[in-house]
Amino acid sequence: MDWLLVAKAVVGLGGLGLVIAVILLVASIKLAVKVDEREAAIRAVLPGANCGACGFPGCDGYAAAVASGKAPLSSCSVGGQAVAARIGEIMGQEVAAAEPMVAALVCRGGKAEAEQRFEYRGASGCREAALLLGGPKACIYGCVGLGHCAEVCPFGAIKMNENRLPVIDGKKCTGCGKCVKECPKQTLILLPRSKLVYLACVSHDKGKAVKSVCRVGCIACNLCVKACPAGALTMVNNLPVMDFTRCTDCGICVHKCPTHSFVDRAKGRPKAVINPSCTGCQACVETCQFKAIEGEPGTQHRILAEKCIGCGECRKVCPVGAIDMVGALGHSMRTT
Repeated sequence: MDWLLVAKAVVGLGGLGLVIAVILLVASIKLAVKVDEREAAIRAVLPGANCGACGFPGCDGYAAAVASGKAPLSSCSVGGQAVAARIGEIMGQEVAAAEPMVAALVCRGGKAEAEQRFEYRGASGCREAALLLGGPKACIYGCVGLGHCAEVCPFGAIKMNENRLPVIDGKKCTGCGKCVKECPKQTLILLPRSKLVYLACVSHDKGKAVKSVCRVGCIACNLCVKACPAGALTMVNNLPVMDFTRCTDCGICVHKCPTHSFVDRAKGRPKAVINPSCTGCQACVETCQFKAIEGEPGTQHRILAEKCIGCGECRKVCPVGAIDMVGALGHSMRTT
């Protein structure tokens, strides 16, 4: 064996390895990607749900986007305002308070209320069923009812009931909006958590056509639009559109709707009570749309509790403050 040749080969390879090592060292220094310390800090305060509701691929992607100034500080719906505030501290920016959101179903036509066009036998997903003539439900706008939203919810906040409609657990729902994006019929929306009243119908058909397929569908009768004291409803393409910035959640539209197409999330509503300071001006009588107030002019009026819906419109117009709202939603009786 030629040991000299072996030695030359070892020295040559060793030298080549050394040169490559030096090159890699220089490259790692020159090409190193500096990690923003704020990115790591932001990632640490995120909940780690990786739901994608922020619009980025997981919490890592969102943290990087925020640190680089490419994403809003308050896009994490799971963490909510608390996480947004902590991110604001890390970024040295003030984060404005935002109303937390919750998912809501805007269709009331389950198997008991809506007609079926045919018996569907196929893939169990709403998307697949909707591809077949819009789905088996006679109302082509309504919830398909196969529970795709429940499957995609990363927080287990949606369950299907026996009526084949999704039931949303407000305590578990984070308002991530994943179910909204996945619904093929757009029968799920995000609402401010404080919102009590909303229309639960998305059909744009005319009244007769709606009645033929669903007992609780909006028939575009316009009664809610006319009755709304805040002017928050406008009829657009056979469907009342609600301006949430104007709506006072009085609930009048809920009681005026002949097909019960509106939903009232209030667990209870107060009743109006008229105290002795009433002058009998009858302003409340003229305002009440449910004939729940009676009394002769100039005498103390009284409320017919069985007719009062607790909208509070009478209280707004009373010139002497003689009406109190009592019994629910944190209202208390005035003692005067």
